Amino acid sequence: MDVMLREVTMANFGAVIRCRVADDQQAFVAPNVESLAEAYTNPRLVPLAIYDEALIGRVANAEDPVRGFVMYQVWDEIGFIKRLMVAPDHQRRGYGRAAMCEVVRRLKLHPSVRRIATSYHRDNHAARDLYLSLGFTRPIEMDSDIEEYVALDWDPVSGTPPIR
Repeated sequence: MDVMLREVTMANFGAVIRCRVADDQQAFVAPNVESLAEAYTNPRLVPLAIYDEALIGRVANAEDPVRGFVMYQVWDEIGFIKRLMVAPDHQRRGYGRAAMCEVVRRLKLHPSVRRIATSYHRDNHAARDLYLSLGFTRPIEMDSDIEEYVALDWDPVSGTPPIR
């Protein structure tokens, strides 16, 4: 699966905010409109729409089908993937994995990033399984009864997982 991550603009804003998770997943991720409002007030946040690269042209078009949404930030040498959501009709087709891989690729190229991390709601087993399968293994101690925080097992100097 190849995805294209695009900046959220006036051309795709409506499609992005209409893109929602299933009703039983709403406790796991904030609505996209809330994430976009947060990004508007925090210039470190990078909100991106997820598209299936095979189905779109290279110029943003309001007719292109948005598959999901991802948002990350770089802060204090940490690349933190703050949001990931895929619309219900497109889940379990590889969009979430492909979007995560693309964001991780971008963060690994960022000159100040020394650690890549994310979090998930403790009851969101699909997110947990996805992140673990991508190499997010080291738990980060945080004071939260709701979220689990994990870091990518990655050495920024060599670009590979550390030897265990």
